[in-house]
Amino acid sequence: MSTTHAAHATGLSITLRDTPLLTDATLTLTPGRITAITGPSGAGKTTLLRALTGVLPPGAHVTDGSLTVLGHDILTLLPEELRRLRRHRLALVGQDPGSGLNPRMRVERLITETAADRRAASVSDVLRAVHLPLGEGIERRRPAGLSGGQQRRIALARALARRPAILLLDEPTAGLDAVLRDDIADLLRDIAAGDDIAIALTSHDSDFVARCADDVLALWPNRPTTDSAPPASAASGRAPTPVTEPVMEVKALDATVGTGRDRHHVFTGIALKLLPGTLTGITGPSGCGKTTLLRTLAGLHRPYVGSITLGGEQLAASYRRRSRDQRRRIQLVPQNPLGALNPAHTVGATLTRPLKLHFAAPAARCGERIAELLTAVGLTPDHGARYPHELSGGQRQRVSIARALAAEPEVLLCDEITSALDADTADGIMELLRDLRDGRGLAVVFVSHDLPLVSAHADTVLTLGCSDAAPLTDHRPAPSPVPN
Repeated sequence: MSTTHAAHATGLSITLRDTPLLTDATLTLTPGRITAITGPSGAGKTTLLRALTGVLPPGAHVTDGSLTVLGHDILTLLPEELRRLRRHRLALVGQDPGSGLNPRMRVERLITETAADRRAASVSDVLRAVHLPLGEGIERRRPAGLSGGQQRRIALARALARRPAILLLDEPTAGLDAVLRDDIADLLRDIAAGDDIAIALTSHDSDFVARCADDVLALWPNRPTTDSAPPASAASGRAPTPVTEPVMEVKALDATVGTGRDRHHVFTGIALKLLPGTLTGITGPSGCGKTTLLRTLAGLHRPYVGSITLGGEQLAASYRRRSRDQRRRIQLVPQNPLGALNPAHTVGATLTRPLKLHFAAPAARCGERIAELLTAVGLTPDHGARYPHELSGGQRQRVSIARALAAEPEVLLCDEITSALDADTADGIMELLRDLRDGRGLAVVFVSHDLPLVSAHADTVLTLGCSDAAPLTDHRPAPSPVPN
């Protein structure tokens, strides 16, 4: 094992305008060792990883300290030298790995695109290394046919296929179940030791860090955080109405992924009744269809068979055939807010769009309502002038929730919204959801692998299991209860 440092940072501080992103960070990466970077949201964990690749957020600059990567002052490298270094010796898997996968490429092509070894056997080896099954046609699927956990492992497979000297992972276990989390920890240990790779990762999962890390760097923000839960009164846009009838009802819902001989059930026979003011928890292992279920309820994934009603009215399978009011009443908060928020729009512009789309709100009223929404989710009105890259993970998640609330929905679908957050911030998000349920009468569907968290907050828990059904034929049950 080499004793030469792969990267070294000393007293590194990075500022965006007047906002400190990272303060006095000292870090050493050594081949064959795993370094975990921990700390609350907003402490600069992702900023430090990005700095190790030579890329800072737009407008950010180093105010103090030094950073050396593979013998280079990486923040001063010429563009061509930096591209060469990043292509051949550095690999970064971001917090939202799915957004980095070309939606038109199949998995096999995604891996061979930048792999050091492009043989088909090498693709099978790297898929097997990240514990993806080879007998289900995954190598022929596109990203849209994969679960969030599978997308994360494909992104890791792409990084490993490059055989880098330094592997950087931002929240690598976010959205993964406990068994797979432990598998990833063991896998990273094998990679670091077997291939003499220096690995740095960020994580809020203390069990994962304890299982895989050789060294731990704890970062802390040098300013008060805004990731505290707001008072219940701030989150309430209207008084709750005591209703006992379900706002949404799901009966005998099946969904599939893939086409032709690669089509498989992801879940079958789902039945749900969502009552106002309640939280329904959805748990289960990665790949069991949790995200697909939420997308089906939102009209983004067509069910194979089954029915969904909203307020007693049958919903069309596709959101395109639902009325604007029906779309407004069901809002989805995705797993990865950074990929869902337009990087070219400020927070204020992002929140303005649903206000104008659904309520034709005048400009003056939009400004007032944006301030109300930001306050409701535990942020300040000043956050309206910021761009997504200027926010911490917890702040982006709150903006994503605020955007959903701007439509004044009746059903809020939350997909792993606490998976990449530290424990305190996650608790703040759950308290926020509690306030929204109490204050607005929202029916919340909450997907998570964190069973203790779900059990502590959910009124009802639905556990999905991975389907072992055989590939489907082209014979669809007829007639289908789902409207066209």
